[in-house]
Amino acid sequence: MPEKACRPAAGTVLAFDFGLQRIGVAVGERELGTAHALPALAALTQPGRMTAIGRLVKEWKPSLLVVGRPLGDDGAAREMTRRAERFARKLGGRFGLPVCLVDESYSSVEAESRVRAAYGARKAVSLARGKALDSQAAQLVLEQFFNDKQAA
Repeated sequence: MPEKACRPAAGTVLAFDFGLQRIGVAVGERELGTAHALPALAALTQPGRMTAIGRLVKEWKPSLLVVGRPLGDDGAAREMTRRAERFARKLGGRFGLPVCLVDESYSSVEAESRVRAAYGARKAVSLARGKALDSQAAQLVLEQFFNDKQAA
């Protein structure tokens, strides 16, 4: 994706943490640089996913979509990287919006760490089962996107 497309001057941004079981979702405002987790989506079928995402796009009217791109510890692409990239291409094609990829290699680990710090270990396990960690990871991806774009 061209760098210019990943620099919206203003507007709402939706972010996704792609997973095979669930897709974490977050929303934020470019001007404010803030992000908030939304309920995760069950990753049932391709059409079901896109229908649910379509509802989010209609509700939030984003100017840009961000997808977490998981890389291996060595920075190399792996199977989940390719799946997340394919998901990003499908989003762009389906909704006609620019889609930016953000390295999210440690977003899930950081999300769990934040939840443990805020709520304790037992609550973190409960939230993980309740799908909240996926959207916390999407929130971290979006925060990283905002921070990277402000520094650029």
